[in-house]
Amino acid sequence: MLKRSLEAVLFASRWLLAPFFLTLVFGLIALLVKMGQLIIELLPHLWQTHESDVLLQVLGLVDLTFASSLIVLVIFSGYANFVSRINPERSGSWPEWLALIDFTGLKLKLMSSIVAISAIQLLRAFMDVKNTPDRELYWDAGIHVVFVVSALLLAVTDRLSTEKH
Repeated sequence: MLKRSLEAVLFASRWLLAPFFLTLVFGLIALLVKMGQLIIELLPHLWQTHESDVLLQVLGLVDLTFASSLIVLVIFSGYANFVSRINPERSGSWPEWLALIDFTGLKLKLMSSIVAISAIQLLRAFMDVKNTPDRELYWDAGIHVVFVVSALLLAVTDRLSTEKH
């Protein structure tokens, strides 16, 4: 009886994750506001702005888009994996694959997104190389390499572990 009660409480505790996922929705809203702010800053000066500066600002928009996609991925796959199943048939607009990402797939997609975000940050630094200190370029490149190596090691580890099973 005590064991069943303890298991029931532990199983129900997964719902404590739901507020974390709701908080991520607020983070998504914050990124949307930041995106709007960047567009408002870009549009009035578009005709006077140099092409490379526009490209840097657009890369910032791409960076925000990747980060937002990452948040959506964490919200849905985390909820589906740890809290409750999502039934994609309820709404025809839900991507079916979103609820089918397992924890291993989530880790790989997260690392891929982080590598992409890091690559965009590095590209932005290189595009503005005149105004970026060498030390910052070295750090950006080094951090990007660490992310790439981490993603590769994670992928190899997951591949080896699935081959053994």
